Amino acid sequence: MRHEMFSPEHFAELYAILFPATMDTLYMVAYSGMFSIVIGTLIGVVLFITSNEVLCKKNWLTIIINKILGIIVNIGRSIPFIILIIAAAPLTRIIVGTFIGTEAAAVSLTIAAIPFVARLTESTFAGLDKGVVEASVACGASLFQTIYKVLIPETLPVLILNYTVAIVNLIAFSAMAGVIGGGGLGDVAIRRGLQHFRTDMLIGTIIILVVIVQIVQLVGNVLAKVTDKR
Repeated sequence: MRHEMFSPEHFAELYAILFPATMDTLYMVAYSGMFSIVIGTLIGVVLFITSNEVLCKKNWLTIIINKILGIIVNIGRSIPFIILIIAAAPLTRIIVGTFIGTEAAAVSLTIAAIPFVARLTESTFAGLDKGVVEASVACGASLFQTIYKVLIPETLPVLILNYTVAIVNLIAFSAMAGVIGGGGLGDVAIRRGLQHFRTDMLIGTIIILVVIVQIVQLVGNVLAKVTDKR
C-alpha cells in the first residue's frame, strides 16, 4: 500500500531506498574514478611520450607502442557502455567473481573510462607549449623529471578539469548499470520507478544525481583554480 505523498511514512520509504542506492552509486564512481584516472593517465603519458620526438626518439619500437595503444584506446571509446557491460562480463567475473551487482558494475565503469581519460591526458599534454618541454630537456632533465616536474605541474589545472568531466560521465554511466542489476540509483530508477510506475522514485533519483554532479563539478572547478599558477 502506498503512503500518502509528503507524509512522514512516504519520506521514510524514500530514504530507506534512495540512501543505500546513493551509497552504491558513490562507491561505483569512486572506485572506477580512482582506477581509471591512474591507469588512463599512465596510458595517456605513454601515448604522448611515444609521439613526441623531443622526449622520445622515433624508432620502430616507439611507433609500434604508440599505434597499438592508440588502437586499443580507440576501440574502447567506440563501444557503447551498455554493450561494454555485456561484453566485459567474462572479465568482470574473473576479477570480482560475478558479472552483476555494484562491484561488477564498478569494473565495467573502470574499463569504459580508461580510454576516455587516456585521450584527455594525451590531448592535455599535447596542448602544452613545446618550448616548455624543449627547455626542460635542454636543462638536462630526465624523462621522469620532465613528466613529474614539468608536464604534470604545468597542465594540472586542465587535467583536473578533464578528470572532473570523466567523473561526471562515470556518474551518468553508473545509472546505466542499473539495466543489468548493477545497483545504485539507476537500478532504483528502473526497478522501483519505471517498472512500478513510481514517479516519486524517478524524481528522487534525478534530484540526487543532479546534486552529486553539481558537487563534483564545483570541487573540480575549485581545485583547478587553486592549482592554476597563472
